[in-house]
Amino acid sequence: MLSHEVKQSDALLDLRSYVGRFAPSPTGPLHFGSLLTAIASYCDAKANHGQWLVRIEDTDIPRIYPNSETHILSCIDAFQFEPDAEIIFQKDRLDIYEQVLEQLKQSQDIYACQCTRKMLGSNHIYIGTCRNLNLDFANQAIRLKVADQLICFQDRLQGQQCSNLQQDLGDFVLKRRDGIISYQLAVVVDDYLQGITHVVRGADLLDNTARQIWLGSLLGYPSLSYMHLPLAMNDQGQKLSKQNLAQALDINKAPELLQQAILALGQSKVELDQPRIMLQQAVQQWDVNSIPLGIHLAGTFQ
Repeated sequence: MLSHEVKQSDALLDLRSYVGRFAPSPTGPLHFGSLLTAIASYCDAKANHGQWLVRIEDTDIPRIYPNSETHILSCIDAFQFEPDAEIIFQKDRLDIYEQVLEQLKQSQDIYACQCTRKMLGSNHIYIGTCRNLNLDFANQAIRLKVADQLICFQDRLQGQQCSNLQQDLGDFVLKRRDGIISYQLAVVVDDYLQGITHVVRGADLLDNTARQIWLGSLLGYPSLSYMHLPLAMNDQGQKLSKQNLAQALDINKAPELLQQAILALGQSKVELDQPRIMLQQAVQQWDVNSIPLGIHLAGTFQ
């Protein structure tokens, strides 16, 4: 039986100045799909007279790809994006996440879990095996309790989205047994601490949003506005990703790639120029309603 719904307040969002962000993970070099997200988040922030921040989401230290952070920063410079604050790195903020975990421990919203992947098998819904065991937190995974209720939000591109985390996922991990802080925890905390109001990112992260809304609500954080972009697909119908070995952005072709990405987002053409000038023109012409439902790319930009 569903209890009350967790919903966002659009009225509250309208009262706050726009602060957006681009938050890549250094698990590989930036590719064309990453560029689409960077441009969309930048243009949406600037077209709304807002700020645009950059955050490197590198808590999953074992998966950091050699030199990928350097490539990300080089791309920010080469495409002449201008962040409105110093770039932060999540690996430098682990003590902050631990403090939030302690807050959640005090409110009894988390618990230690000894279940391994082998124990869980193929069941993707966690049934709360360890929820009432009161295990010691040391050297265990830490899970967040979820409730049997509907979480809904209005995505600016994807429309109304609803999820019942208990039925769809179960209690989820905020810190792994090996000590790695989860993406879900770090992104929620940093969006709050950086004052983020609007999130523009790829649709592959759409199913993470209910988790993040739930965690933010438990912590008393303000609601955010979400816009999930259609994924860029290659000729084989696969999304451009590091796992599919998408081609790294060539910083020597920044103007050409920028022009292609702006067109792929369904926006009016900008003339080849310095990337800074091209971005200014893209901001002036920015139209969310023109973003296509799907983005299919020729092999050159894969």
